[in-house]
Amino acid sequence: MLWGAMAPVLRFAPSPTGLIHIGNARTALLNALLARREGGTFILRFDDTDAERSRAEYAEATERDLAWLGIPPDRVHRQSDRLAIYRDAADRLRAAGRLYPAYETAEELERRRRLQLARGEPPIYDRAALRLNAADRARLGSEGRRPHWRFRLEARTVAWNDRVRGPSHVDCASLSDPVLVREDESFLYTLPSVADDLAMGITDVIRGEDHVTNTAVQIQIAEALGGSPPAFGHHNLRTTTGGEGRSKRSGALALKSLRESGYEPMAIASLAVLVGSAEAVRAVASLDELARLVDLAHLSRAPAKFDERELEALNARLVHEMPYSAIRDRLAELGVDGGEPFWLAVRANLTRWTEAAEWWPVVAGPIRPVRDDPDLAETALGLLPPGPWTGETWRDWTRAVAEATGRKGRALFMPLRLALTGLDHGPDLAALLPLIGPERAQARLAGEVA
Repeated sequence: MLWGAMAPVLRFAPSPTGLIHIGNARTALLNALLARREGGTFILRFDDTDAERSRAEYAEATERDLAWLGIPPDRVHRQSDRLAIYRDAADRLRAAGRLYPAYETAEELERRRRLQLARGEPPIYDRAALRLNAADRARLGSEGRRPHWRFRLEARTVAWNDRVRGPSHVDCASLSDPVLVREDESFLYTLPSVADDLAMGITDVIRGEDHVTNTAVQIQIAEALGGSPPAFGHHNLRTTTGGEGRSKRSGALALKSLRESGYEPMAIASLAVLVGSAEAVRAVASLDELARLVDLAHLSRAPAKFDERELEALNARLVHEMPYSAIRDRLAELGVDGGEPFWLAVRANLTRWTEAAEWWPVVAGPIRPVRDDPDLAETALGLLPPGPWTGETWRDWTRAVAEATGRKGRALFMPLRLALTGLDHGPDLAALLPLIGPERAQARLAGEVA
């Protein structure tokens, strides 16, 4: 096993403040697939301690999205249910002298930051709150000020062997002491995350590289709480082809939208995992196969650029190979009841499975035919063979029409396609003609809506 004798425990910890998108899916998939490959546990943990911004409907949507991707979690936790754990952790840090009260307002801190920048100094919190005595704190309290609580960092370099980036370190002397508890005693992200990682036995934290600096802080907090921090791996982030990042609140390429647009979950999973990896991007048929391809040590450090055209191509490959048994129920939901012959006839022309509904009227009607060559249509109508029709009917019929008219190639086939389907493009007519059937074919060749 990659992690040795211990089965890994990994987690995906989104805040339920919006719909998850393909960038979030990258993080979730890397964690879930590594847990799957190594016989470990995959936890979904909602960072919902911000009551104003967290929404139950977004949490529910996230669970639906993960299930659709094929990676339902083994356990689900909500941090809003675990506040007692975080209060205990904060009390222990206070008792150890590592969590201290600070009374500055946001405006005061911003003024200090501007002064530091004007002097050419790094905008690091100056720890003025540590110079307050009991009388100072009592006076500030009597003025109605309530403290927020900062974690006192040790001025040392924290190093770790990142599972993606290799040997990594952060000089904590260059960081401000982070605020862990707000004035209203609610918790920011950092302390609940560390407390839960320790309580849940998280062995590995695989997340975006925007959390690299947080890692040094979280390692110090874990050690101050007497725990052993998990291993960390920070993967590259997904951006658009123009370099912009993704936001849950923007709704850009949300999994819900992609699902409703007819994309296959394995197309999304393949692109989310393989772009920016050592593996060539391709349509992978199963999560087990995709899990075997995950190699954290060979993820690129460059941003993984999302190209919707690439997703379209991957999706098309999966649809083109999809058996009827995998699509039957979905087609029925669309009101398409042409059975396996219809699916096999049209799937090679689809990018998304939902496009099958666009071809069903071509078979079942009614459509308005395009009869732009009446003479050819009349001759072809007269040469239509009796039913029942098979996959050989198109070949035999067009051969007879060619002999009677002297037409060949596009001059023969395009007028027939227009008359039979009303379109100048589409699936192979050898497969479509038996589905259209003699009655509709005769009517359409005669220029009738059928």
